[in-house]
Amino acid sequence: MKLLLEKKEPVSDGVVLLTLRHPDGDPLPAWTPGAHVDLVLTGDLVRQYSLCGDPADTSSIKVAVLREPEGRGGSQHVHDVLDEGQLVEIAGPRNHFELVEAKRYLFIAGGIGITPILPMIAQARQANHEWRLVYGGRTRSSMAFRDELEPFDQVEIHPQDEHGLLDLQSLLGEPEEGTAVYCCGPEPLLAAVEQHCAAWPKGALHVERFSPKPDADQGPRHEFEVELAETGKVLRVPADQSVLEVVERAGVSVLSSCQEGTCGTCETIVLGGTPDHRDSVLTDEEKETGDAMMICVSRSRSPRLVLDL
Repeated sequence: MKLLLEKKEPVSDGVVLLTLRHPDGDPLPAWTPGAHVDLVLTGDLVRQYSLCGDPADTSSIKVAVLREPEGRGGSQHVHDVLDEGQLVEIAGPRNHFELVEAKRYLFIAGGIGITPILPMIAQARQANHEWRLVYGGRTRSSMAFRDELEPFDQVEIHPQDEHGLLDLQSLLGEPEEGTAVYCCGPEPLLAAVEQHCAAWPKGALHVERFSPKPDADQGPRHEFEVELAETGKVLRVPADQSVLEVVERAGVSVLSSCQEGTCGTCETIVLGGTPDHRDSVLTDEEKETGDAMMICVSRSRSPRLVLDL
């Protein structure tokens, strides 16, 4: 789907907010807090960005993009090439960061990780749930949407140059029954939050990553087979190739985007065998069931996998 870039505006140092609408004014697909879309910037430059607008507004979608000079080129394209009035192709929305039902919510955001948290806060407020946001960033001026968040008593703004790193021990040192913890931000923050939540009830912590876990693809790489359930065709997956590469070479079309196990686009149902999960999307509980896998990075613990392809 191609959408019109209606507005592009700075919302903090290094962050621009894009507002996109259907060029004919048609309603846009429904989405829920935590969802993201793919922006197809060029033929081979596709990036995922969290939706940060109002899910009830079907006339537009909004994403905020941080300029990352050391990144892979997506953010620089958004900042330097995209202009208001251009058509931008999108795919999605998809959601692997759904807001679960809970008594109360503790939101922890680092930098641009605030984007998926914004609609979650709106939903929690609308449902009259107890909530709290602890929002960290490098500097106050770099923290997007700070002005609209500061008026809330439940919001704590922690610029690192003023207060240092977030005090996660005081936040997470004592597990709280009935509290769902949602965290999004840079990998060091996510890793630290996961460590501090180790003693919390199972399923209490929910994280979304912008890049793969550092150890996600560790482990032996063996050759194995995949059986495509729709045709019964059996394919060999060499140790140096992914399932995605093999099935695409066999002529099977599979939606994919990041090819590093973070976006969830290539999620595929597993009908038989035991996946070796190497993604950074599925929760531990989802991985234990073995019902689905990200075929761009994950492999097999069994000699053969049967996939719903």
